[in-house]
Amino acid sequence: MPWVIGHRGACGYAPENSRASINKAADLGVKCVEFDVKLTADRQPVLFHDTTLGRTSNGKGHVSQMTLEELRTLDIGSWFSSEFSGERIMTLSETIEVLVKRGVGAMVELKSSPSQEVQTGRVVAEHLIQHWPDNFPAPTLVSFSEKSLAAAREIAPELPVGLNVRRVPKNWQQRLKRLGCKTLQCRHQYLTRARAQEIISTGTTLRCFTVNTARRARTLASWGVHGIFSNFPDRTPKPAKTCQKTE
Repeated sequence: MPWVIGHRGACGYAPENSRASINKAADLGVKCVEFDVKLTADRQPVLFHDTTLGRTSNGKGHVSQMTLEELRTLDIGSWFSSEFSGERIMTLSETIEVLVKRGVGAMVELKSSPSQEVQTGRVVAEHLIQHWPDNFPAPTLVSFSEKSLAAAREIAPELPVGLNVRRVPKNWQQRLKRLGCKTLQCRHQYLTRARAQEIISTGTTLRCFTVNTARRARTLASWGVHGIFSNFPDRTPKPAKTCQKTE
């Protein structure tokens, strides 16, 4: 996994979770992007972050209560800039086609709507098994929801998984052990050098979100953090050495 992962594509430059955002990340030379996937009313996995439509589209209501056909009519680009007017919601299968064409890897965040944690994990995992090319590097599944990750692992135990948290909890090791994963991802603002080195010393992969300045990226790298998520992935250069040994 590369040092810099494009957050929702390259969402500082283009509408998040859109075709334009993923293509922008590829244009910048980004080798892996993160994006959010949730389910429509007809159980289709689509790229979208929020439970409701209002912030990043011209629609109203809940994503989970609209069919894919209904969601296709929405504009998800104009809120960001008139340059992106007409951008449409992407399905997961369409996204896979773009990733393969551009040679970009993926970190797929299971972003379930309320009460759909298990269903989202299962459907997305099944979709990846069916549509992800065998000759392309496997995606990593991540989520704040342990229920979603556990459900996905039941369907696709071969796919790597990672747990997202805002602040690193005291029981982080037990939570990772329950999920059978060795990757933890947290908000960089709440991470200290001591906690970072504690985590890394156990052999756990540690990444931070969302890092948008070179100065902060260098600091995290000096602590031994393995990778970062960035809205502006071209502003966070790859350090000479991203993973350092700790005492």
